[in-house]
Amino acid sequence: MNQLSRLISILTLLKSKRLLTATEVSERFDVSIRTVYRDMRKLEEAGVPISTIEGKGYSLVEGYTVAPVQFTEQQANALITARHMVSHSQDSSFIRDFEDALTKIKSVFKDSILEKSEYLHEKIAVLDQSFEKLESDTLAEIQTAITNFQLVEMSYLKANDYETTQRQIEPVALYTISGKWVLMAWCHLRNEYRAFRIDRIQKFRVLPQKFEDRKFDFGNYFSHNP
Repeated sequence: MNQLSRLISILTLLKSKRLLTATEVSERFDVSIRTVYRDMRKLEEAGVPISTIEGKGYSLVEGYTVAPVQFTEQQANALITARHMVSHSQDSSFIRDFEDALTKIKSVFKDSILEKSEYLHEKIAVLDQSFEKLESDTLAEIQTAITNFQLVEMSYLKANDYETTQRQIEPVALYTISGKWVLMAWCHLRNEYRAFRIDRIQKFRVLPQKFEDRKFDFGNYFSHNP
């Protein structure tokens, strides 16, 4: 990441938190503490009103905004609640992308709403009693393959089976049930629509080849496959 991109990201972080430490910035961007100090000076020189709290960290002067977007307290609460639910997803790419998006969104919260949202975050718990803990890291790539009509090649492990099958599929839709993501796709091996649990995909590759839109519709599919 170049310095300009890092400075923009640091500014976003400053707006999403009431207090940001140099250690947090150093660890997040894998730079030295000295580099963090230089970055903070660069932002100050650019006119960003950063307040340094000795022994604690950095904060922005109250009232400073980087965008005109405003959220109500209820909208902010909905996002914080969604964050807890997303954190229990079994796909790490989904969690990572949501956290990055939420950081950017929180950067435009009013100070009073930001404070309340941080308080609410500590007062919500999502309990998961699932005993099956398979995880995945493919949701983000699959979503891109769906929207770009790209073929996918994968190895798939069916339930109660120790052998994988090789598949080439046309990914068309996603749904989630009991905390698990399921991919709907046209399977070239079976020559029909099939449902694949994402956490059972062993190997996965998005191919450059495109496929024609089959106009998949959830309502039509489930009416014929209850």
